Amino acid sequence: MAQAHKLQIGFGQCCGSILGLGLGSLQPTTNPYGFLVVKQAEKTEGSELALLTANPFALFELWLNGDTRKPENMMPATMRRYASKTSGWRLGLKKLNFFSVNCESESYFCQGSGNCQGLTSSFIDGTMSQAYATSCERLSKSLIKDNPTSDKLSYATSCAQLSEAPARDNPVSDMLVDSFGRRHTYLRISLTERCNLRCMYCMPAEGVELTPNPQLLSQNEIVRLANLFVSSGVDKIRLTGGEPTIRKDIEEICSQLSSLKGLKTLAITTNGITLARKLPKLKECGLSSVNISLDTLVPAKFEFMTRRKGHERVMESIHTAIDLGYNPVKVNCVVMRGFNDDEICDFVEMTRDKPINIRFIEFMPFDGNVWNVKKLVPYAEMLDRVVKQFTSLKRLQDHPTETAKNFTIDGHCGTVSFITSMTKNFCAGCNRLRLLADGNFKVCLFGPSEVSLRDPLRSGVDDHELGEIIGAAVKRKKASHAGMFDIAKTANRPMIHIGG
Repeated sequence: MAQAHKLQIGFGQCCGSILGLGLGSLQPTTNPYGFLVVKQAEKTEGSELALLTANPFALFELWLNGDTRKPENMMPATMRRYASKTSGWRLGLKKLNFFSVNCESESYFCQGSGNCQGLTSSFIDGTMSQAYATSCERLSKSLIKDNPTSDKLSYATSCAQLSEAPARDNPVSDMLVDSFGRRHTYLRISLTERCNLRCMYCMPAEGVELTPNPQLLSQNEIVRLANLFVSSGVDKIRLTGGEPTIRKDIEEICSQLSSLKGLKTLAITTNGITLARKLPKLKECGLSSVNISLDTLVPAKFEFMTRRKGHERVMESIHTAIDLGYNPVKVNCVVMRGFNDDEICDFVEMTRDKPINIRFIEFMPFDGNVWNVKKLVPYAEMLDRVVKQFTSLKRLQDHPTETAKNFTIDGHCGTVSFITSMTKNFCAGCNRLRLLADGNFKVCLFGPSEVSLRDPLRSGVDDHELGEIIGAAVKRKKASHAGMFDIAKTANRPMIHIGG
């Protein structure tokens, strides 16, 4: 490219001017679609703020590629409709006020009068159409201050630079970009519906009807579909189940997946029952990250929850993962009132001298798990309990597509996270897709819609046709899930069929 283009973007909460545009004091809010709306308090002629998405680069990429429409017409229709009905909110963007050309500097920058979260956007295949946002390390610590629950990170004044950058092995194709500009680079693959535990929140008490083996994806089918996704931009794959480690060919699957060009992370979510003896070989096959499910530290409660024995084997798997150098070892804990909410701080204590990331997950409704809002322990309540005992808890900067809210504690080797699917959803930054064991493709964990990839695959279609099926499903993805009460009423599969 002959020159690097510098894109400056201001959005969020600040006093004074944003990036020299002369805008006055701004107050943020969020709308039902998860987009950030900024109200202009003091108008400067020729400068109006836009309604920006959580990932504003999708809108600006259109302009960079010569789209001559007004910026508001480039926005998703649902976004425009919301803005048009919201009295007092300005919509529009004077394009040239936000763009300048810099033929010399390619360094990241972060302007502003203090509180500034830097984002960088890079050309990942040498063309403007593949720009994407990644986090800049220059985040002012003053954003978090002494309040670990601060939401100011969401409203930080931000800026970005588009510059030439080394090409990615797998630039994100349009197939994996939905109608809201979200880029899907994370694929979860369920290897099996079978499991050696019977966790109450995952499997109905009466059990589930399992898909016959011939209707499940074969090893070759899994690898072929994974290769299609990775070549289209996916750079992280997580193996789930059921229990993925009970699949006999898991080592061969890991070996083939880890060799895919462009894949950066191959992870697994497991109950840990058989992991300890299999993990050394799985690591040799390229497994790079481990999540282990553990909902209680009390063996008797473990047996009650899972309807099986095995607590000591799960603990052994955690220690084995640490010994093999996995850092962090992620431990998933679904918190349920009256069952294990009294153990929250005991789990946090595990992070004191071990490289463990404890991940507290809000109880979610799925078919057969008898979800009740009274069992839900909200994120705010969990956080309050932790802060009372661990007063040095501090919020970490989260990746734009992170599902967890991450924290550190002074003097602790590990970290603490909260996955707030019910009370503070992360739909606006969702980059996840799911391939189920029976070959169905699911774009939202809580959505009932699925499309079969197995059937067209077995009918002999080529990768281009498969890509069209995948792309159409991704484009139908909604802006957000329906909310916990509506989700509880919506028909969906049991968790064991989906794989989380």
